[in-house]
Amino acid sequence: MEYVIVAAAALVLIWLVHATLDGQAVQRVLPVLLIAFAVRLAIQVLVMQNHVIEYGGDNITYESRAMEVVAFWKREGFQFVTSDDIGSLYSAAVPCNVFALVIYLCGGPAPLACTAVVALLACALCLIMYKLAGLVGADRRAAFSLLLLTAFMPAFLLHTSDMFKEGFNAFLVVATLGLGVSNLRRFDLRKVLLLALSLWALWYVRPYMVFMCAMPMVLGFSGVKRAFSLRSMLVLVTLLILLPFGNLGDSAPVEAMQRQLDYGQSETFRQSNAIGGSGVTFDDGGNPWNQLGLKVVYTLFSPFPWSEGSLTLQLGKLDALIWYFLLYSAVRGAVWLWRHDRATVCYLLLFIIPSTIVYATTMANVGLIFRQRIPIVMVTSLLAAVAWSITARRERGRSIPATPEESRLPVLAGGPR
Repeated sequence: MEYVIVAAAALVLIWLVHATLDGQAVQRVLPVLLIAFAVRLAIQVLVMQNHVIEYGGDNITYESRAMEVVAFWKREGFQFVTSDDIGSLYSAAVPCNVFALVIYLCGGPAPLACTAVVALLACALCLIMYKLAGLVGADRRAAFSLLLLTAFMPAFLLHTSDMFKEGFNAFLVVATLGLGVSNLRRFDLRKVLLLALSLWALWYVRPYMVFMCAMPMVLGFSGVKRAFSLRSMLVLVTLLILLPFGNLGDSAPVEAMQRQLDYGQSETFRQSNAIGGSGVTFDDGGNPWNQLGLKVVYTLFSPFPWSEGSLTLQLGKLDALIWYFLLYSAVRGAVWLWRHDRATVCYLLLFIIPSTIVYATTMANVGLIFRQRIPIVMVTSLLAAVAWSITARRERGRSIPATPEESRLPVLAGGPR
């Protein structure tokens, strides 16, 4: 049964590509995604199962929790199980329920089949990145380059080759933000329904990411196109960061996110995460907002080339070097978009900047931030794709369109096809 699920995941991937793209794009994209899918399965069998890389242990934890869900189903009947039913699920109910379903169908532990599901999500995310790059102004070539880079980005590749929840988190965050960008172009009630489903699922993967997506969602539904200045952008970012410290009422979701933020910023939590070879401590007197600039540097740029540590940390330096290039390109793309499509660049920055700052207040471990910033890397890379498009147009001697909508490429509601 395990191999049947692997085959089914591959078939779903093929269907998704054909349903999303046209014939010419399918010929380019499908081989890349099938290879990306297969590479993840190979890493699972050859690397993860043979313990070539010892990393984190969250994959083992989620498998154990999924087994608890299966046992719960056998006692109570089939249903969506949350932390109210099994306390150990905490904020990983969606991935654990998905893994539990696979395990239930296979009649026992099925790491390869579970990895196939995660790999399918990773490849689906690559498709979303391709379409979303077109929405923000990238041409087909740049969008394809972004898809290729996303598919094999080392950190993302590692965390979607086993039973981690990073693939679920990145997929839902990017899908949510993508729906918002699409609403900036053209409002559609169906997008609202998909957005609600995406946010619901994200709540049961990483609840605080729902909050991180809140301000961009407001912009996405506002229909505002050009009414943003640098000053209003800074005001919105400040409000988003300070919002958790205000009196937001007795809303249970808000209280839950507030508890998560307080816990993540607590000195006890940060000290516990700082234990180990990749731990980092700051002389901040126990205040998570002290030495914020240095913490932001670690959040964005670690692991540094000179850092010592485990094999995984050393491999992470390759990911960091790629990330540095993406950041450089993203700045160029953001500057151009600020002049020509301000609403879109504001929308993306309203996720990137607050997420970076909030993560910096919980910064205590390079290995942990290495995977937590994956959604930030994904969203930032969309701006990088815009910069690549500008460079390519200049090299080909083409004039740069005044707005993404004026490009000769088919930048429609669904992105490039």
